[in-house]
Amino acid sequence: MSIERFAAAEAALKAGDSDEGIRLITEELERDPKAPVGIYRNFASMLFRRNDFVKADRWASAGVALYPKDYDLWNILGVSQRRQKKYDSAIKSLKQAERINPKNTSALQNRGNIYNDLRNGPPAIEVFTKLVRLQPSSAEIQRSLGRGYWYSGDFDKAIIRMNLALKLKSDYADAWLDLAAVTADAKGYGDALVILDQALATTPTETRLMEARVTSLRRTGRLRDAEAYLIGLLGDYGEQAWLHYQLGGVISDYDRRRGNDHLEKAVSLAPDNLGYRIALIESLARSRHGDEAAHLERAYTLLKDVLPPDTDLNPAGLKVSFEVLIRLADYEAAETLGTFAEVGRTWAESGKHTALFGLLARMSTPEDRLELVNMHRIWGDAVTKAARKWPLSRPEPRAPNGKIRVGFMSSDLRRHPVAYFALPLFEHYDRSRFEVYCYSYYEGQEDPLQKSIGEFVDAFRWRQDMSEHAAAQMIADDQLDILIELGGSTHMNKLGVMAFKPAPLQASWLGYPHSAGPSTIDYIVLDPYLVPTDSKLLIEKPLLMPKSWLALASQIFTEAHAINEMLPEDRNGYITFGTANNPHKYSKRLLQAWARVVRDVPNSRFEFIRPEGNAPSFKRNIEQIFEAEGVSADRLVFRAVRGTHMQHYNDVDITLDPFPLTGGTSTCEALWMGVPVVNLRGEALPERLSGSILSNLGLKHHIADTLEAYHAIAVTLAADRTQRQDLRSNLRQRMKDSPLGQTDAFAQDFYDMVEGAVRAGNTR
Repeated sequence: MSIERFAAAEAALKAGDSDEGIRLITEELERDPKAPVGIYRNFASMLFRRNDFVKADRWASAGVALYPKDYDLWNILGVSQRRQKKYDSAIKSLKQAERINPKNTSALQNRGNIYNDLRNGPPAIEVFTKLVRLQPSSAEIQRSLGRGYWYSGDFDKAIIRMNLALKLKSDYADAWLDLAAVTADAKGYGDALVILDQALATTPTETRLMEARVTSLRRTGRLRDAEAYLIGLLGDYGEQAWLHYQLGGVISDYDRRRGNDHLEKAVSLAPDNLGYRIALIESLARSRHGDEAAHLERAYTLLKDVLPPDTDLNPAGLKVSFEVLIRLADYEAAETLGTFAEVGRTWAESGKHTALFGLLARMSTPEDRLELVNMHRIWGDAVTKAARKWPLSRPEPRAPNGKIRVGFMSSDLRRHPVAYFALPLFEHYDRSRFEVYCYSYYEGQEDPLQKSIGEFVDAFRWRQDMSEHAAAQMIADDQLDILIELGGSTHMNKLGVMAFKPAPLQASWLGYPHSAGPSTIDYIVLDPYLVPTDSKLLIEKPLLMPKSWLALASQIFTEAHAINEMLPEDRNGYITFGTANNPHKYSKRLLQAWARVVRDVPNSRFEFIRPEGNAPSFKRNIEQIFEAEGVSADRLVFRAVRGTHMQHYNDVDITLDPFPLTGGTSTCEALWMGVPVVNLRGEALPERLSGSILSNLGLKHHIADTLEAYHAIAVTLAADRTQRQDLRSNLRQRMKDSPLGQTDAFAQDFYDMVEGAVRAGNTR
């Protein structure tokens, strides 16, 4: 290619016609690859500056094939590969450049940057120690060496180097950000806030420092302080997307409407920012105000525009995408996100433990069950290791009063299913033997049930703006004998508190039907029916209740929910199957199994009692799966309700339980309304919840251990009008008379079990 043609192409680029300029150069190089080395250098550099790293890689590679001793081409190739995260290739390319010209340190510095990208501290230290000797007055090199020390875990030396960088360049925002981050790792986010305030005093208009300050406030649990700070910035930065993104994220848990408004604003100001879009999608999917189905449908529409393979989702984006797709029953799109093991490992290794909840219903093989346990262990080991850096201060032992002090930690001690089953423990404990403390971090407003629980127990610590470390210290200060967490990985709970071991004994119960992960949790509360078939499917040691692991709060399971004694079949002329279970428990395999039951019971219907029922995509995706199994759409009924679903059980003859993650609350509710539940029991804890409930009611004949048996029980029960009429008339009383309804006895058994564990723990 002639110099003249290249100059013409460059002129086209400068004139704004970049596509034309690149096209001209590309055509010429393809036609005549033996172009001068300068053309390859300039073209690859040009592409790199345009962030077209794939093409820069291509033409730098072509250049080094022709000119293998050209330093600049190898360097350009290395940095292009780095931007594509082709780190091994990038290191090889840069080392080749260094061999060609050892005196030019550009490639060496770029190689050091890769080690820092990989958080591989020791080789980064080796590289930047050499460079800092050559350029001691370079703030950039001092900062890079500091990063190497940071990633090696030597926080003191990292802080020294960051401060040297700032001494050389006081307005160096990247160094301030790194100093704040390493300080957070070494001393906590409270100390990081001090650094960021110093940084903003030096560089008051640097918005990245403002965002970092908001992040530190959020990490210390100070959401309302973060909100106040951001509102104070609206006057100067109200038209900048980052501010609305941050403000929406800060307030959405306690003011979803306003949070959505700010996230919508962020997306409108920066429509190409994937992170902002994902945040809006997540918030819309969590919105319960107004038209819930419309919010969900909009979230789904926004998501479909950015799904892989066109978009590289980070772990947070992957979590949100997966949850929305599963909730809308778009299983084909969900499969494009990765395999069970791929997405789970991604979440576990990146600290997204709340995402693992979504995999409980995706298990399909024995290997999946074991892998899911391992995912939880990966996260648990990481959070426990991190917690060791922040040991709690331990108060002097409290004066003995003969009582065992029991703590329950959950942000769901309110109008929530967790409270519906935990309430008997707060009403019926022996105050001469026990003291009960509760801990909640719920971001919403107090409701009557939370207020009632607070009146039952000895202490109710409700703290909205609190970090996990501060929460753990608060609990440690209360000097419990045992702490029982009820929330697991679910929303607004602080499972990480358990990693600090604020109580000498710790257990999980109720809210999360799987091993949580941290080895600091000693026990998991189960009953004989819940224990997995393989001990490797639990991390904690089982702490067994003698009969049932839960009981029904009398304030929730009341006669106010009236049963229509007449069978729906008699009123309608056909059998109606149904579910009120959350769609995160559905899968294509499950829906196909339900459809085959409906198909094989002539003229039967299936009723979905879910707020998603008004979302067009949910209905369409469900209908397609049923139609593929021979069930037409007119045999499906969608009741779009939230919180008022109990009355609709009067329209259902038989509830088909989901699998592998079975019902829990929904199983109890269906049975309370006299509706039989058909269950498929599996090997792991999430697969055995309904089985425990049915076994405690003497309904083991409704439990199947194979899919074929599940189908057969459902079809047979549909034909057995006498049994169904008996259950509708008598099942509620059977529940009252069973271990599930005997709340006094349940509480006695529970606290006896706790006392046994505490006494045993004290003799170790």
